[in-house]
Amino acid sequence: MADNVIYVNFNEGVKRVMDNAKFYVRMLAKFKDNNCIHELEEAFTSGDLEKSQTAAHTLKGLAGNLSLTELYNQCLELETQIKAKSVNPDQITVVKDAHAKTLAEVDKVIAENA
Repeated sequence: MADNVIYVNFNEGVKRVMDNAKFYVRMLAKFKDNNCIHELEEAFTSGDLEKSQTAAHTLKGLAGNLSLTELYNQCLELETQIKAKSVNPDQITVVKDAHAKTLAEVDKVIAENA
């Protein structure tokens, strides 16, 4: 199953920015600088579900807008669990893992399109 995981859907992402690949790559570079994952982790660790939901929602939105598919899916799952007040504590780890793997793929995409 891991072979089918898409971290960066480059073609879809480029389409989202009117086929401007250079702009898409710049947006990916900006994504690397955001600290949403840290805000999510801090809120989750402190038990603040409202802030956790906001951070998960924000990260999900960024991932969705940039076609970062796996990160989007995992943030959606975490946000859904928070809303249902039935959070699997492992889900934050899954989100952090998806974020790390997404960043690695983003680095590859930036290098390939520099």
